[in-house]
Amino acid sequence: MVLASATLTIMAAAIIAPSLPAMGEVYGEGVLVRLALTITSLAIAISAPVAGLVADRVGRKPLLVVSLIGYAVSGTAGFFVSSLPVLLGTRTLLGLAVGGIMTSVSALITDWFDGPERGRFLGLQQAFASLGGVVFLPLAGVLAGLNWRLPFWLYSVAAVVALAAIAGLRDEPRTTTTLKPQGFPQAAVWIYALALVATLVFYMAPTQLPFLLRDLGAGPAVIGLVVAGSTLTSVVGALAFPKLPKGRITAISVALLGAGWLLIGLGGSIWPVTAGLLVGGFGVGLVVPNLNLQLADLAEPSQRGRVLSGLVAGIFLGQFLSPLVIAPLVQTAGIAASFTWTGVVTTIAGAVLALGHKEKN
Repeated sequence: MVLASATLTIMAAAIIAPSLPAMGEVYGEGVLVRLALTITSLAIAISAPVAGLVADRVGRKPLLVVSLIGYAVSGTAGFFVSSLPVLLGTRTLLGLAVGGIMTSVSALITDWFDGPERGRFLGLQQAFASLGGVVFLPLAGVLAGLNWRLPFWLYSVAAVVALAAIAGLRDEPRTTTTLKPQGFPQAAVWIYALALVATLVFYMAPTQLPFLLRDLGAGPAVIGLVVAGSTLTSVVGALAFPKLPKGRITAISVALLGAGWLLIGLGGSIWPVTAGLLVGGFGVGLVVPNLNLQLADLAEPSQRGRVLSGLVAGIFLGQFLSPLVIAPLVQTAGIAASFTWTGVVTTIAGAVLALGHKEKN
């Protein structure tokens, strides 16, 4: 149930990416339409710290079950609304639910496992989260080709997972009582910042690529399939994570993301764009379990929910900020050139991180 819940997280906002061009025809191709996708991420970023407190004080299972039910209700509600402001409201509620799911799943895994097993299961968590995109995004593309509202029904899967969690998830040990309060690990702030920036760059895929692919002649089904390609290689990256040297993973993952975005920007057709997404997706598949593991090692058991929730907040704040930060560059240089320039900067950042690691050694 925990890994099944993970499949519903990363793809939660992006599942309507194939519908964005059609939504643009209905509501106008502006920032507000893109916010229908990313406002979910802002709500996750805001709610995650609160979810962390609830996970530590009330328990992981109650938070997970309530969040799964909220996910199903608020997600499918998008099918029925006809006003863009109301749609943005339902997407906000969806984000509150995702924040609870991600925080409780990460806390459960770090409660249950230690050492290499913890790293392996955090890799599996990211793999299953990416697998959700592999399954749901192409299906969303097919449904969007029939009617742009149909992908909202995919959120109803959470109701089934909620029932399974109620029936089969064991209660975790309570870890809230301590002799004295622990200080918040300051190193966690840098990890949050890295997660925010990496996600900001990566989320150009669902927010900008549908429009670039449309201009290259792709329909909704192809758009969904191509964007899902990045989640497929994220699965591969997450599964490879436990076998790689941990000290260099951050630099490698950032450099791969930059190289992939360079391929997209310079490609000029669907196939090079797809290749770039595959490379960048592999890099992102390494980032999240690596940062999760670092935070789990920093946090005391009684504060894991709060510390891990900061990573959730950083990831989804990056998702929300992505179209806002990239919009001036897109308006000035175009979508393809925006990928090129972010690819250059990100690749350089990966090289700097690699050099910094060598100096520490």
